[in-house]
Amino acid sequence: MSILEQYKEDLSMKLFGRSAILAIAGNQCVECGKSADKFRDAVSAREYTISACCQDCQDKFWGGLPNE
Repeated sequence: MSILEQYKEDLSMKLFGRSAILAIAGNQCVECGKSADKFRDAVSAREYTISACCQDCQDKFWGGLPNE
């Protein structure tokens, strides 16, 4: 595991009490624990591989769609 991956894992454990690696392996959201199998677009699906956050949690963090 790289230093960056270890940092992300440690941070997810501190913030959410869950492993980002296990969340991604189980197609779950590291933040809310719900299923993370439906994404709005390829960019959101790619973001999941980085943050382990589902579409709803991504929308909460990034502010949702511009016209919402």
